[in-house]
Amino acid sequence: MSKELSFEEIKQHNDRQSTWFVINNDVYDVTTFLNEHPGGEEVLLEHAGKNATEAFEDVGHSTDARERMDEFKVGTLVAAERTADIPKKNTTEWSVPAPDATESSLKSWIIPVAIGLVATVAYRLYFMS
Repeated sequence: MSKELSFEEIKQHNDRQSTWFVINNDVYDVTTFLNEHPGGEEVLLEHAGKNATEAFEDVGHSTDARERMDEFKVGTLVAAERTADIPKKNTTEWSVPAPDATESSLKSWIIPVAIGLVATVAYRLYFMS
């Protein structure tokens, strides 16, 4: 079972020698990760000894970053001090929603056909006169 820690204990770990913070009621010791953090150690030290949930979620960390967090988890916040979880931000969705199929198929052939007809008529009028 995970160790339960209070904010009084967590607040003591607020410097470069011992850097702990809370994310979604879980307590993390990121002291060994300070030099590796892609955003720089200052970001982590700014939230040391505090609840960093909102800052963590605002950045929109990758799935890999979220999975790596388990390495640094040292416990959970005591039940009396827990807060409601902040929903995780969705990772960027790179797919474009499909348009209505009938609308798409009409545009895909009517516009080129219309341009072709206009070009044919213009060609005949210009070169056949």
